[in-house]
Amino acid sequence: MQCKALRDSAREIQSFDVAYFMASVDTLEDNTAFAAEHEANFPILADPNKEMTGEYDVLMEVGFANRWTFYIDTDGTILKIDKETNPATAGRDLVANMEELGFNKI
Repeated sequence: MQCKALRDSAREIQSFDVAYFMASVDTLEDNTAFAAEHEANFPILADPNKEMTGEYDVLMEVGFANRWTFYIDTDGTILKIDKETNPATAGRDLVANMEELGFNKI
């Protein structure tokens, strides 16, 4: 659902000068198949060793990653962490938060 919400909001998201992606603890092969199945038009990063997800402290005790959205400035500063990401509205919410945070438009 979250992948589809981001895919369906691609035009609005891409009106900002940003790079965006999803990350998963699944393998590259699983993520590639998932991206193809859901027609993802953005990268889905594979972190099966859980290094990146561990560094961002998003792992749940059961080993899956939380569905959090990080808003990171060009200098690497985390401006906001949305820990209440709603998969159904993730695309619209991403756009609204980028507007609120003053992300540059193209």
